This record gives sequence, C-alpha cells and structure tokens, in this order.
Amino acid sequence: MYQFFVEPFTLHYMQRALLMALIIGAVGGVVSAHVVMARIAFFADALTHTVFPGVAVAFLLDGPLWLGALVAGVASAVIFTMTGDTRRAGRDEVTAVLLTSFFGLGVILVSRHASYSNDLVTLLFGRILTVDTAELVSTAIIGGIAVLVVTALRKELVLRAFDPETADAIGYPRRVLDLALNLAVTLVVVAALKAVGTALVVAILVTPAAAARLLTGSVRSLILASVGVGMAAGYLGLAVSYEASVRHGVRLAGGATIVLVLTAMFGLAVVGARLSSRRIGRAELPGGTP
Repeated sequence: MYQFFVEPFTLHYMQRALLMALIIGAVGGVVSAHVVMARIAFFADALTHTVFPGVAVAFLLDGPLWLGALVAGVASAVIFTMTGDTRRAGRDEVTAVLLTSFFGLGVILVSRHASYSNDLVTLLFGRILTVDTAELVSTAIIGGIAVLVVTALRKELVLRAFDPETADAIGYPRRVLDLALNLAVTLVVVAALKAVGTALVVAILVTPAAAARLLTGSVRSLILASVGVGMAAGYLGLAVSYEASVRHGVRLAGGATIVLVLTAMFGLAVVGARLSSRRIGRAELPGGTP
C-alpha cells in the first residue's frame, strides 16, 4: 500500500504533478457541477477545442500557452453566448460550427511547425509530469477566479439552470449569467491545459459532477462530491500511472490515466445508484424490510 499510495509522491516532479492534479480536480469539480446542472456539456466539449488555435499561436510564437488559450476561449465564449439563443442559429448548431472551425484552424497552425506530430500530441493531451512552479501558480490563480465567479453567482446560476422562467421573471440577466458560466468554463480549460491538454479537459468539466449527481440529492452535496471525485481521480490516476510505468514497464500518460480513472469512478457511481434504487424498491414492496 505504501509503495502505491505514498512512495511515488516522494519524488519532486510527482509532487508538483499531484498538486496540479488536486488543484484541477477541485476547481474542475466546482465548475463541473454547474456545467451538469445547466446541461451545457456539449458546449464544454466544444470549448476545449475552440481554445486550440489560441494555444497553437502561442506555441508558435513561443509565448505562454495559457494566454493564447484564454484569448481564444473568451472569444468563443462571447460568440456562443451572443448567438446561442438566436432564432435562426440554435445553441447546438453554433456550438458545432465553433468546434469544427476553431479546431481546424488550430491544427492548420500547428502543422506549419517542423515537429508537427510531437507538438500536436503535447497540446492535445498535455504533460502533467513536466509542470513547474510557475505553471502551478498560474493554474491556481486562473482556477481560483473560475471558482470565485460561480460561487458569487451560485444562487442565480442554480435558479437559471433549474427554473429559467422564474429567473427571467425575477429579472436575472440571462445572457450575463450564461456568459459568466461560459467564462468560468473557459478558465478551467485554460487552467487544465498543461495537465491534460485540450482534448481531455472535457472529462474534468463533466465527469466529476456526472458521477456525483447519481449519488447526491442537493446542490451543496453535488458540488462537494464533485470536488471529491475530481481530486480523488487526480491522486489515483497519477498513482496508477506511476505504478504501471515504473514498476511494470507499461507506459501510461498521467493526464490520460486521470481521465480513465474518472471514467471508472463514473461507472462505479452508475452501479452504486442502480443498487441503491433496487434496495429502495425492495424496501417499498409489501413485506419488505424498511
């Protein structure tokens, strides 16, 4: 047990990777709850692709990747918010157009670089084991802003998600709330860029709350459970990656392994929810044990 849970994190690079995974797990868990409640998982997936041209430009100019991702992400979030409710262009259609066009542009830009294949893999899937202190600090700041946004607007966002008619009647500004949530999603994408890349970050934004929702019954418990799932997946994913790569000679990328652990946790939540519903059903039958 010690070799699996503790020993890997005695190494400095694993400690930095673990801290990055825990930050992203916590931040992603909070925002993930709002993504699931607002039913914008498809947009979250699209946004992870629309930041790609900004990442590609920053990479080619040897600038900070997070800045390029932030500029492209904010632009796509604003476009989506402003056009997603128009009569002639529905939310899904606009999202699909943004996804394909932005991502295609990013691939074209990266293909101009000599080391196209290696660069593309790095940008798409991240390299959490190579994070440094500066990247940890920037991730914590960007992720912290995302958490502050959704926390400050939690009541309004929850009402907007579950009862939009009442929210409109009260006078809550629909587009402002949508834009705030979309920008929070953008910030999580930017924060998780180095760890899991643009292709896998959607798992951080959707899976924790999707799993937590199956086992919780309130908004508060959903958020707390989502954070717990995100952080636990980060820890276990790195431990599994280290165990397989170092002790068994099977190379597993840290970021991708975290995503697979998240998927496994979602599967366990599905099984747990079904078993729980069966027990409740049996208890309600005549002669059942309450």
